[in-house]
Amino acid sequence: QVQLVESGGDLVQPGGSLRLSCATSGSLIRFAAMGWYRQAPGKLRELVASVAASGYINYVDSVKGRFTISRDNAGNTMYLQINSLKPEDTAVYYCNTIPTARWPWGQGTQVTVSS
Repeated sequence: QVQLVESGGDLVQPGGSLRLSCATSGSLIRFAAMGWYRQAPGKLRELVASVAASGYINYVDSVKGRFTISRDNAGNTMYLQINSLKPEDTAVYYCNTIPTARWPWGQGTQVTVSS
């Protein structure tokens, strides 16, 4: 079983930036197709950014140009750089496999965008 730990969320004003981290043991992230999901209050969890084992990266249209997904060389940490934050980005952010979540969900990290 894989344990995922998300961190880096915070309360930020619109237009601000954050870098989220997703950590696990070993190099599991390197060998798996991974993505960042988010769940806003009262809404279903949605996939917003992903990186395949090959390195192919994809984003949903709503975050293109603002979000950047990456992972370190060791493969034990994945990142989500978020720029130009909008109030609609407010959500709990999670990491997991794609196209479906195969591992147990972590606690997520809260991103709140408010003036």
